[in-house]
Amino acid sequence: MHGRAHRRGRCVERVDVWGNGRVSDALWMAAAVAAVLGFWALGAHNRLVALRNAVAGAWAQADEAQRRRAEGTEQLLGALRGPLSAEQGALDALWAAQAQSARAAGGMTARPLLAANALAWTEAESRLGAAAARVFALADGHASALTDEAAAATVAAARQAWSEGSERLGFARRLYNDAAAAYDEAIATFPTSLLVPVFGFGPVGRI
Repeated sequence: MHGRAHRRGRCVERVDVWGNGRVSDALWMAAAVAAVLGFWALGAHNRLVALRNAVAGAWAQADEAQRRRAEGTEQLLGALRGPLSAEQGALDALWAAQAQSARAAGGMTARPLLAANALAWTEAESRLGAAAARVFALADGHASALTDEAAAATVAAARQAWSEGSERLGFARRLYNDAAAAYDEAIATFPTSLLVPVFGFGPVGRI
């Protein structure tokens, strides 16, 4: 009887030892999996942040280009107010379009990844381009009215500034859109997409 109990006790002891071993192995495995997932999540998060910063950096270049172009626009309007006094409507439209573009650019600077801000700036930029094209056409049609050499030189310099600013802006827009596409692709790719709702990532617009 005693031997049987002893054997039974030894049997129970072995079961307990084996059970503890299984729990210990499971804990170690869970910890290892958690560590791997943690390192992956950290790396994926940092990559998304880097891609997001690249989008913001591209907008900073676009903003600088459009600011320089805006300076040329102000000079152009100042030089044409007198010679094109009969075309004040077109000049006022360009002024208003430039102001609207500047406001939209301010929204982009505050939140460069917000799709609504990108759309608002793109629409404002389109209106600004149309208004500028009309003013330039009027200036060409009234070239004889620019009898003052200083005014003519200012108009020429302003047109040059517009052209150069537009070229730089076009490059910056392509850079922004490429960065935005890379970011959107990253947040849409599984399993990185699992982090999107956790850290508040989301798709961005295009300019």
